[in-house]
Amino acid sequence: MSVFTHLVAELGRLLEPVLAQSATAAAIVLFTVLVRLALHPLSRAAFRGATPAAGCLPILLQLPVFFVMYQAFSSAEVGGKANELLGHRLFAAPLGARWTDALGEGGPFGAQGLVFLGLFGAIAVVAAWSAVRGRRTAASAAAAAAAAAAAPKKPGGRVAPKAGAKTGAKAGAGVGVMAEVSAEQQEVMRKLGGVLPLLSFGTLITAAVVPLAAGLYLLTTTAWSVAERAWLQYRKERAEQAAGGGERSSL
Repeated sequence: MSVFTHLVAELGRLLEPVLAQSATAAAIVLFTVLVRLALHPLSRAAFRGATPAAGCLPILLQLPVFFVMYQAFSSAEVGGKANELLGHRLFAAPLGARWTDALGEGGPFGAQGLVFLGLFGAIAVVAAWSAVRGRRTAASAAAAAAAAAAAPKKPGGRVAPKAGAKTGAKAGAGVGVMAEVSAEQQEVMRKLGGVLPLLSFGTLITAAVVPLAAGLYLLTTTAWSVAERAWLQYRKERAEQAAGGGERSSL
């Protein structure tokens, strides 16, 4: 933990001339971004798997970091010395404060309460964005699976491709694989697609019971996850469009 506190403290000192008391809060955000950059190759590999639970491995690997963050802003002492991080703030709220502390210091609309309300609002926006994207992805996958199941098949159980077209052959092969998904599996995918996006709102509950610093970490890493997945999906669609355009031009 001392290594973590030292790193965050040093980042805070670098940002202090610009951000004053909120420098340590910005250092936490920067630290989170560095962690997510290190995990980006794993996130990209998980995205290629294209399963409803894609990205679980990067989340699991972040749990030790989150635990260290929680302990660093919950302990009065670190390595036998006073924890210097507890004296830093985000605007009017100490980074080691919790929502219950803010309620006792002026209520939800007091100086500290407004900081937490801003944090909760930002997390809610990110969670809603994640839920909308998750439902759209699930709906697209379900529609593709239903179309594959209804497509005509050859005697071997494969979907018959359109004759005389390279793109048709490739599309038929791809849809043939999707046609192998059973009705029960399609129903499970549909249910998971409806439930998993709502789990993002659980971050609100967590942010309400952990120190403000840990809430900042949750907000940053959740926003990164949603933006990263949106970017990877955009790159994938652009690549598919480019590949499709190249095949049409060769016909």
